Amino acid sequence: MEEILKHIKRSGVNDILQIQTEALLKIHEIFTKKGFKQLMPLILSPITDPLGPDPGSSVVKTGKIEYGGQELHLMQSMILHKQLALIAGLEKFYISSPNIRLEKPERGETGIHAFEFTQFDFEIAYGRMGDVFALIEVMLRDVIKHVKDSCEESLQRLGRELRIPSVPFKRYTTHELEEKYGKEWEVEASIMHEDPFWVLCHKREFYDKEDTQTPGHYRNYDLIYPEGFCEALSGGEREHEYEHIIERIKKDKLDVSLYRPYLELAKMDLLIPSAGAGFGVERLIRFLSGKSHIREVQLFPRIPGEKVII
Repeated sequence: MEEILKHIKRSGVNDILQIQTEALLKIHEIFTKKGFKQLMPLILSPITDPLGPDPGSSVVKTGKIEYGGQELHLMQSMILHKQLALIAGLEKFYISSPNIRLEKPERGETGIHAFEFTQFDFEIAYGRMGDVFALIEVMLRDVIKHVKDSCEESLQRLGRELRIPSVPFKRYTTHELEEKYGKEWEVEASIMHEDPFWVLCHKREFYDKEDTQTPGHYRNYDLIYPEGFCEALSGGEREHEYEHIIERIKKDKLDVSLYRPYLELAKMDLLIPSAGAGFGVERLIRFLSGKSHIREVQLFPRIPGEKVII
């Protein structure tokens, strides 16, 4: 009990939650003013994001439960459901989505990984990379400015000085950054920048669109925070043609049966082109508050390799 109380009553909690409250208010305001509708999240489904074969993923297993004679997965991300939601006629929507990613214990040392977190997810029908870049650059700039103005005393107590970035953000490919910093480019590149920046072309899951003009290259992207805070957002344009999707799934040696409902709708040619992304709320608050580890912005931390105390 003493350990629990020590954590809950730690200093800075109210200031961090004030920053979180103001940041989320501003994000919801920005998205709704731009015509996005809010979709409620899912926690259980017969299908979920495989998070593979992304080499950046270290998920050791997918959480499952049995209910009503059916095996259901805990949601790792709603990417597949975002594509399916577009069939309903939604043009632009967002979700504040709980994610469960049961990662290797050593991930707890990175400072940015939690095995339970909230992702602010969005998708744009017929969207392209440029649409996402334009939306997020202005959103992040305005959120930082709003927090800087509305949470001045909290930021002072936390010793955090926020820089308002200029837009557009710089853009690189993974190939450029690997050439400059090596395979593990993310931390060093983040440290060397004062403003957020985009990194394009990641070999990832079957739903991220391959560039038809340059096979082996992908129309996807990550946004990286500066100052060593690393990945902020991950997204891409989406594969929507059944033949390309099934080819990628088989190439990646994934179990086709795990995605049957999704694939059946894709085979009916119901998926439409889109682009979107998701950013971790806790990672954003860590960046805004200047904390060294994501556990410091979770009142009830869920960190790989650490015991859950409550």
